Amino acid sequence: MGGNLPTAPAMVGNVVLWKPSRSVIFANFEIMKILMEAGLPDGVINFVPFPSKWSDVVLSHPDFTGLHFTGSHETLVKLWKRISENITGYKNIPRIVGETGGKDFIFVHSSADVKAVVTNIIRGGFGYQGQKCSAVSRVYVPKSLWPAIREGLLAELPRIKYGPVDDLSNHMGAVIDEGAFKKIVSYIEYAKAHPEEYEIIYGGHYDSGKGWFIEPTVILTRNPKGKLMTEEIFGPVVTVYVYDDDKYEETLRLCNETSPYGLTGSIFARDRYAIVKAEKMLRYAAGNFYINDKPTGAIVGRQPFGGSRWSGTNDKAGSWLNLLRWLNPRTIKETLVPKK
Repeated sequence: MGGNLPTAPAMVGNVVLWKPSRSVIFANFEIMKILMEAGLPDGVINFVPFPSKWSDVVLSHPDFTGLHFTGSHETLVKLWKRISENITGYKNIPRIVGETGGKDFIFVHSSADVKAVVTNIIRGGFGYQGQKCSAVSRVYVPKSLWPAIREGLLAELPRIKYGPVDDLSNHMGAVIDEGAFKKIVSYIEYAKAHPEEYEIIYGGHYDSGKGWFIEPTVILTRNPKGKLMTEEIFGPVVTVYVYDDDKYEETLRLCNETSPYGLTGSIFARDRYAIVKAEKMLRYAAGNFYINDKPTGAIVGRQPFGGSRWSGTNDKAGSWLNLLRWLNPRTIKETLVPKK
């Protein structure tokens, strides 16, 4: 993602200022070095880490023509407001492309393969410590399948190892920094403080002694519109809501209406009618929608990525659709025999 943001505008002829997130400066600089070694001309992409408060210097410059952003919804809104305030000072109306967060879901139909559901909840929810904008954060399970899914999760989750990432036997590492650790832990503690609404099925432990480690955590909720089902957590916490089997379509509507985000989601079912119904009813809930696969399953070069609502402008990073946003088309007409 870090390399995609600056290279897309550069590929079609723009000069780019690359401001990396403070949490990944060194990783992003490695990508910059690769680009330079591959022959990227000097001055095309300019790697400049700087404090966010200096952004006004860039956003107020008359030659500013576009923003390619990945980050939180709140930060994108702030940047958009700054750009709108400076709109009369630009030589061109800026293009704004943003990909923000998600409250990504797995929706399970009663015809689903239980083993596949269990595997993809774990892989989609806890890979990269759940620190992916596409990671599974909420799951809707029919009452008839919940006992088997719960049993499967409780059997598989203890097998997950977490520790230093240079040990490849570890499936999970620490979360990225102290701020992320405190935010994620606050949701776990909120669940513990509200037993009438939440039950921790697995996990709920954390340790900051030798790194910001959080155990993979599965929480059962009785409130499908509660805090843990609506807010982006961005960590290894998955919240499950169990619905009555005969309320499938009603619960699809609930899923669609619960979160302001619209990034990724998936349906697990073997019933083709159920799949088609979910695909139609959740068309605005997920810009990337997966059938019998985890919602982190996009393959670069095959499934362009992005969503709308609070999740961004849905300009499909990694595809020609995104490249078009950084072009300035020009139409030329020549009349060979002018009318007289």
